[in-house]
Amino acid sequence: MAKTAKEKFKTFGNVFDRFTIRNIFELSSRGFFEEGSLSPISIGKESNVFSAKGKNGKVILKIYRLETCDFNRMYKYIRNDPRFLGLKKQRRKIIFAWAQREYRNLFRAREADVKVPKPIAFLKNILIMEFIGNKEAAPKLKDAVPSNLKKYYNKIKRYTRDFYKSGFVHGDLSEFNILNFNDNPVFIDLSHSIPIKSPGASELIERDVKNICRFFNKHGLKLDYKKELKEIIS
Repeated sequence: MAKTAKEKFKTFGNVFDRFTIRNIFELSSRGFFEEGSLSPISIGKESNVFSAKGKNGKVILKIYRLETCDFNRMYKYIRNDPRFLGLKKQRRKIIFAWAQREYRNLFRAREADVKVPKPIAFLKNILIMEFIGNKEAAPKLKDAVPSNLKKYYNKIKRYTRDFYKSGFVHGDLSEFNILNFNDNPVFIDLSHSIPIKSPGASELIERDVKNICRFFNKHGLKLDYKKELKEIIS
């Protein structure tokens, strides 16, 4: 007996509650992707990532899980974002705002010439983005060390500096949140990104630079994160 759509979706990490299924059907009906083409890429602590067949090739669906997201942690980060002042501490409202913030941050990054997936659409707890990769999704930096470490690091440094000069910090930058696509970095997971004038932004940019320096130092570069930080924010 063939599985119903809901039964099939349940195999994907229990991400598909009834509410999410309705939103998936809504986005599919708008023509963003073919309903039956979803294929899992990764399962995270708060969201599941899928590829799907869009009009002009693959797209990415990032679906925030409504019941297992740590919305208290999300609220801690988003409450100081001046774009979301007055947000009530209610689970669904926080998760929806979190997805919307990532969507808006992707636009901000692209305006600053930072390589990130192109944002396509969002609805409630679902974000649709450009697919980064060839036939398969591009690997994360942690799983694909670049051939030219210095050249690759300099690109990350430039993106970080350009985003900072545009008024934003990534906020969660590490080898886990950078894709290595044909030896070029692509920043992902911009939901933590906040304006540099927000409380805590200085700590976040310092952590971002420290994380990246740690990774490249581990693989042979000799970077002083304090020196790198100064050059990025000056």
